[in-house]
Amino acid sequence: MLMHLDINTEIYPMYAGEKFMMVLASTLNLDGTPDSGYFTPGNRKSLADKFDYVMQGKLYRISEESKEKQVKADIYVSFGGLLMMLKGDPSIAARFELDQKLFILIRKV
Repeated sequence: MLMHLDINTEIYPMYAGEKFMMVLASTLNLDGTPDSGYFTPGNRKSLADKFDYVMQGKLYRISEESKEKQVKADIYVSFGGLLMMLKGDPSIAARFELDQKLFILIRKV
């Protein structure tokens, strides 16, 4: 799987060769239930508590391309103008839906 990801390096500096852990999730709820779409402050634990950098975005395009008998799927997500492209096996694309809300969570290791 190939990934291109825009990061706001002014608030979360990252450098070439730096190792990090990344999670792509459809909810921040630890039990996996869908969230309401609204931020509710409080003492409720979430997946975001375990990471340093979190963005919410929307999947806006899924496409497939064939080259020399090899099929690749492209998935595009916009996180408020910061973009991510995933390119890989089409079976992975089957897990996603157009207009799906996604969270990307990152922490350095």
